[in-house]
Amino acid sequence: MTQLTAPTSNSSLDIPKQGMPVTIITGFLGSGKTTLLNQILKNKQDLKVAVLVNEFGDINIDSQLLISVDEDMVELTNGCICCTINDNLVDAVYRVLEREDRIDYLVIETTGVADPLPIILTFLGTELRDLTNLDSILTVVDAEAFNEEHFHSEAALKQITYGDIILLNKTDLVTPEKLEDVENCIQDMKIGAKILHTKHGEVALPLVLGVGLTPIDEYTANDAEDTHEDEHHHHDHHHDHDHDHYHEHHHHEHHSHHLENDGFVSISFESDRPFDVYKFENFLTEEMPQEVFRAKGILWFSDSELRHVFQLSGFRYSLNADEWQTPPKNQAVFIGRKLDMSQIYSKLNECLV
Repeated sequence: MTQLTAPTSNSSLDIPKQGMPVTIITGFLGSGKTTLLNQILKNKQDLKVAVLVNEFGDINIDSQLLISVDEDMVELTNGCICCTINDNLVDAVYRVLEREDRIDYLVIETTGVADPLPIILTFLGTELRDLTNLDSILTVVDAEAFNEEHFHSEAALKQITYGDIILLNKTDLVTPEKLEDVENCIQDMKIGAKILHTKHGEVALPLVLGVGLTPIDEYTANDAEDTHEDEHHHHDHHHDHDHDHYHEHHHHEHHSHHLENDGFVSISFESDRPFDVYKFENFLTEEMPQEVFRAKGILWFSDSELRHVFQLSGFRYSLNADEWQTPPKNQAVFIGRKLDMSQIYSKLNECLV
């Protein structure tokens, strides 16, 4: 296991004072973003870290898998924040900024199908630029699942293009030859890419937080040039918070059409009845459509009193058991291309007891 170098209060991870630092974690479906976020939370020591978790779907699975986070520190937005970029994200950041207690750092975990650019431009092209300091875009890449087919996805391509640091994750699952091939491919796509090798998202925090790698001037210069070409709408948004602060949100709507282009669909399934474990595993191995790239959930099986955390990425899946903290129920999300929702619902309902 990689030895983590956790920052201390007087380490090289002294946080700059010109606005709250922000790190955006991006990466394709199943690459290990939530695992990386958990590593940050486990090793943050004295840093007070606020977290925004964005899910592509109606059920927030990832937020239930985060460790050591106070409930009120997790802000949730449904859907893809790069598509509904305006008030959801800006208002969520304001709620963090307006907290009475000190917040040292904000980490945003995007969906696996997010285009990072509209999120970046929201921090640099709105009043948030004066209140926050966009520090770095961390792109997590699954070394095992990475192949040319990833780049039938516009989102996957953009995640690497706009990444300040590429975290090549799951390096323990591939041969040195595959690792070299993946690195070469990434370097072809992004010349001079900064690549770190990780297993289970483990990385020394001073390598990824407080690094000041986002080329802010390049983005703002490009955005100014593109303004007359893009479909931008300017409006003032007065948001009345509980303590009567008013904010004027002057910002562009940076539209992203990657979901339509990529054809991604998210299917959410919930039930207050348990699954038969054998039927469910048969569904995974024999009946699930190949177009499902990613699935995850909190599962309840009839023959077990434990909660099962379900993760599927490509052809690999895992079920890890722990104790229920809530009344048991099934919650699962399936993400893929052009999925038949009724077919998947029907198959899952057949697995229920």
